[in-house]
Amino acid sequence: MPRTNRQWILAHRPQGDLDPSRPDCFELRTTQAPQPGPGQALVRVDWLSIDPTQRGWLNDGPNYRAPVGLGEVMRGGGVGEVVASNAPTLPIGTHVYGELGWQDYAVGTSDGLYGIHPVPPGVEPRRMLGLFGATGLTAYFGMTDVGRPKAAETVVVSAAAGATGAIAAQIAKARHARVIGIAGGERKCRWAVETAGLDACIDHTSDDVPAELARLAPEGIDVYFDNVGGDLLEAVLDRLALHARIVVCGAVASGYRGEAPATGPRNYLQLGLRRARMEGFVFLDHVDRFPEAFDALATWSEQGDIVLAESVAEDLTQAPAALAGLFRGHNLGKQLVRVRG
Repeated sequence: MPRTNRQWILAHRPQGDLDPSRPDCFELRTTQAPQPGPGQALVRVDWLSIDPTQRGWLNDGPNYRAPVGLGEVMRGGGVGEVVASNAPTLPIGTHVYGELGWQDYAVGTSDGLYGIHPVPPGVEPRRMLGLFGATGLTAYFGMTDVGRPKAAETVVVSAAAGATGAIAAQIAKARHARVIGIAGGERKCRWAVETAGLDACIDHTSDDVPAELARLAPEGIDVYFDNVGGDLLEAVLDRLALHARIVVCGAVASGYRGEAPATGPRNYLQLGLRRARMEGFVFLDHVDRFPEAFDALATWSEQGDIVLAESVAEDLTQAPAALAGLFRGHNLGKQLVRVRG
């Protein structure tokens, strides 16, 4: 029987912020699901990962990956089930993960990093989008390789109730650091302290962030895992300890609009005065170490050192709104879309 396939297509490149109330630059197209060719499998997509980095892929400019092409299905990670197959390694009924895109059905092979791969036995499929996906891997390599927190050091994490920040903060706690989160709103700060186990959390929507950093980190900040940039980055730069490490993970405050921010960190000289280091990274630099990261993240999760939060948007039609909502702080933890609501 033919299968109807809804697809979100990039119709034009956005200008400025995405609007959660309308599809904006996307167009919903309905077509027939493709038939798998030799060595291919057809996957019914069940869950989609929604991540801030996807906004950057919409710009026609430099990024760590090529832009999504006009007229193409919006790029994104997903999990689903094989419903037709000409691939011996992907039999019908296999739960898989991969770069499936914003659509009901995706076709592909098991070749390469962005191919379709079976979910490991015993793993809840949608965990491949969070804990064992780009967010978990980013948190792991950013915190362990760049941040390198030591026991009793003070670590600050912005967007500490977001998908990546929450995991990064809990990794620092598992390494016996003292962890201060920064998040937007009382609900997120309460979750960060009461559920994720952070030592404190600053509400950037109502608290005086510089004053709270001075109160909570009187001896300075040893590690800053930065997901936001902007004013929060400047506030932390003024509180650095000697030989501090700043992990450049994201800059949600910029909106990833593809344009230069109005100003940079005006107090960047603090890096020199405090003999600090500010370093960027991309988790894809460490593909050969993914098994190491999976093992560590699984162990911390099993021990209760990492707990997860999820926000779920119901139905594929909500994918554009879910992406726009990330930049307005709508999500707690990992933002997912259940493709069939």
